[in-house]
Amino acid sequence: MEFKDHVCELLNTIDVCQVFFDITVNFDLTKNYLDLIITYTTLMILLSRIEERKAIIGLYNYAHEMTHGASDREYPRLGQMIVDYENPLKKMMEEFVPHSKSLSDALISLQMVYPRRNLSADQWRNAQLLSLISAPSTMLNPAQSDTMPCEYLSLDAMEKWIIFGFILCHGILNSDAAALSLWKLALQSSSCLALFRDEVFHIHKAAEDLFVNIRGYNKRINDIRECKEAAVSHAGSMHRERRKFLRSALKELATVLSDQPGLLGPKALFVFMALSFARDEIIWLLRHADNMPKKSADDFIDKHIAELIFYMEELRAHVRKYGPVMQRYYVQYLSGFDAVVLNELVQNLSVCPEDESIIMSSFVNTMTSLSVKQVEDGEVFDFRGMRLDWFRLQAYTSVSKASLSLADHRELGKMMNTIIFHTKMVDSLVEMLVETSDLSIFCFYSRAFEKMFQQCLELPSQSRYSIAFPLLCTHFMSCTHELCPEERHHIGDRSLSLCNMFLDEMAKQARNLITDICTEQCTLSDQLLPKHCAKTISQAVNKKSKKQTGKKGEPEREKPGVESMRKNRLVVTNLDKLHTALSELCFSINYVPNMVVWEHTFTPREYLTSHLEIRFTKSIVGMTMYNQATQEIAKPSELLTSVRAYMTVLQSIENYVQIDITRVFNNVLLQQTQHLDSHGEPTITSLYTNWYLETLLRQVSNGHIAYFPAMKAFVNLPTENELTFNAEEYSDISEMRALSELLGPYGMKFLSESLMWHISSQVAELKKLVVENVEVLTQMRTSFDKPDQMAALFKRLSSVDSVLKRMTIIGVILSFRSLAQEALRDVLSYHIPFLVSSIEDFKDHIPRETDMKVAMNVYELSSAAGLPCEIDPALVVALSSQKSENISPEEEYKIACLLMVFVAVSLPTLASNVMSQYSPAIEGHCNNIHCLAKAINQIAAALFTIHKGSIEDRLKEFLALASSSLLKIGQETDKTTTRNRESVYLLLDMIVQESPFLTMDLLESCFPYVLLRNAYHAVYKQSVTSSA
Repeated sequence: MEFKDHVCELLNTIDVCQVFFDITVNFDLTKNYLDLIITYTTLMILLSRIEERKAIIGLYNYAHEMTHGASDREYPRLGQMIVDYENPLKKMMEEFVPHSKSLSDALISLQMVYPRRNLSADQWRNAQLLSLISAPSTMLNPAQSDTMPCEYLSLDAMEKWIIFGFILCHGILNSDAAALSLWKLALQSSSCLALFRDEVFHIHKAAEDLFVNIRGYNKRINDIRECKEAAVSHAGSMHRERRKFLRSALKELATVLSDQPGLLGPKALFVFMALSFARDEIIWLLRHADNMPKKSADDFIDKHIAELIFYMEELRAHVRKYGPVMQRYYVQYLSGFDAVVLNELVQNLSVCPEDESIIMSSFVNTMTSLSVKQVEDGEVFDFRGMRLDWFRLQAYTSVSKASLSLADHRELGKMMNTIIFHTKMVDSLVEMLVETSDLSIFCFYSRAFEKMFQQCLELPSQSRYSIAFPLLCTHFMSCTHELCPEERHHIGDRSLSLCNMFLDEMAKQARNLITDICTEQCTLSDQLLPKHCAKTISQAVNKKSKKQTGKKGEPEREKPGVESMRKNRLVVTNLDKLHTALSELCFSINYVPNMVVWEHTFTPREYLTSHLEIRFTKSIVGMTMYNQATQEIAKPSELLTSVRAYMTVLQSIENYVQIDITRVFNNVLLQQTQHLDSHGEPTITSLYTNWYLETLLRQVSNGHIAYFPAMKAFVNLPTENELTFNAEEYSDISEMRALSELLGPYGMKFLSESLMWHISSQVAELKKLVVENVEVLTQMRTSFDKPDQMAALFKRLSSVDSVLKRMTIIGVILSFRSLAQEALRDVLSYHIPFLVSSIEDFKDHIPRETDMKVAMNVYELSSAAGLPCEIDPALVVALSSQKSENISPEEEYKIACLLMVFVAVSLPTLASNVMSQYSPAIEGHCNNIHCLAKAINQIAAALFTIHKGSIEDRLKEFLALASSSLLKIGQETDKTTTRNRESVYLLLDMIVQESPFLTMDLLESCFPYVLLRNAYHAVYKQSVTSSA
């Protein structure tokens, strides 16, 4: 209500003073006058659109009465105003009758500006508008105009002035052809105007409804209908062509200025004109896309809008970056040219009252005092006072009775308008950018905004401009107002969520393209795997032997690499398309290092890095092709090939985007060496550890697979039920090395710990069996030199087979671990030879008298590098974690000693097993009893390290018991119990060869070497006989 009163009072004062309005002369006064009228009109229209307005002011009055004890004294007037302004424009048409002279004068002054701004794209093109290179000779000349501020004046604002202004003073349309021409031109350009943010006003219908009840306005109604038809038919295509022209014009301007930023000085006007023109076209499209009667929908769907916004952002970035360049230029311009010209104009004035003279002189003095040194010293300029003085001077000199009339001194007004523009180039560049290129309106058209972004990503040629959308989110806070602080958080949150969504979608799109490229490269890499050359070798062999195999019509298989042979450079492969799309999108992601949105910093590259890490993690796990149901898994070597192909593609991303891809590798691959990744998902370490333990080693214990020392691999045995996998293809030296490459030292350590856990559970069971037979074993320990007593005691032993089976399982697990450790050593020796050799040297030179704790630390270091140790630290840790309740350390030690006794006296029973035959070809036994050698040595070393006993003494005791037991079967006559006696004899040799604590001399002292020699002779002879 107060605002309405103040507006009415001001308009009356202006009419009384008969103020002169001309946008080309007193720009600030005229612009603010027209803005005041439009703000007033808009406010009244918006007020009439509030459905519950009467109830709201009624509630307000009731609340006022409750609070203050009396109703608001302005309430009756406010209520009357609500009633009067039910049809706001009709009421205001009556209200503005006395103001029509001033308003029409101000509007008609736009005839020099609006038609020139509202040209077609062809006219712009013919005039080479905004082009810096069309006239190279004048490139350095400053861009000049008599109406500088009008050149970048918003077209949207002018159309509002014209349409609403001439509705309010409609009488002038019948009497002034210029006014009618302006009005019709504005009506033909748009179907609706923005009242406030996304609230629009449909002009043709409203104008027709208003004029239909006025006598003699049939002609105007026909004009409105004709203009509406023209707007519907031609406005869409006209604006589409304008946007098309502006895309190329802004691209040229941005390219030239990035190469020669010094041109921002003389051509600053071009930059702000370009920004203003583009802003007007984008806002027009946004407003009309949902509010236009669509005859041609294509005119309102612009898939290239991102390009236009991008070049706007590029120009804005140039202005911000090279602000000091522009300041230097315009400080010199103001002091060296503007001050001189203005001084001459003032001197030539025929009449200049004292007050006006003082203001003019202050202008000249302010400009004369400027110097480049102020710019170099970083001094902050502030010409707001000067601009306010000029505004006041416009008011003084535009009234009818002014001594110095601005209407008679137009040159002075035009010169001052130019000077004001120059001052803004020095101290108000940011404000100028907001004035000419603010697109915060997108905040209120979020659905259209998101749709434009999606269209941009879907079109490969436009994806390079997609960064424009997150950059637009930086504009949003400029639509907030200090009088409404509560919406800052709402708008700020919206800007953050949209920016985050856009950057996330861009990163996802790039990630998907990279994944597709990786898939293609993995396929190509897979073609080079050794398994695929079998067919080629077979064909070559058959060709030599002149054998014709296969059908004649069978197509010849393409060889790897054929995809790189191009017969025609116009042929574009899928990989080419993916690389092109990726390079375009990466340009966008890499365009800015970071952006600040509502005091939050966003880094586009980090979004891509994050998505690559997640996808790389999923891809590595996915490429293992682990099937829990069928227990199938990819061979480590094939997975390693795929991972390397994947990594090669990811490394090439550094050519497009400045991201540290090594950091991605470190984060992802290090996580893959752990049991679970950072998201709690299983890794390749857990998958392979689980597979080798639960599938491969379980089948070994079931008798389907044997460990072949000669091949250093586990091999399938011929059985009734064929296995679904070939063990050798997963356990040979190349596969184990590939596994070590994939899992790394951390992963291999986890694998070892898992293996040791299984061993510790077997040892726990063995201890239980020892406890069951503790009395018998105690007697046998001291009676090994009494054969008859030993035989009687042996018959009292229970679970002999179980002890040997469990020890064999332990041996198999330790054999697998030795393969894994050897592979790890080979891999680390290749990658870090100096470090590995230093660790090896350290381990080999531990003095014998070194404290066991220190020695174990060295062994732990060595074991982590894959080096074999006398005492396995992982096994020691696993076994020492077994704490039996109510058993003293002495008892534990005794059980450990008796366990070795139990194994020693049980060895002869192996001779009766058909599968215990030694095979020279594999250097082992098919039932894996050769693994007992490793089990006995490693378990003894670990147990007696834990219990602080003498490992050598205990192994000597074991050797004495074992040799005594085995010598006894030499005297047996039963062929069934001695069928593989020689093969079992060889175990003693294997135990001594495997042990760092036993020697052949010691073996000779308790088991004649001639028996071993004869045993070897016998098994080799038997092997030759059976193979023959």
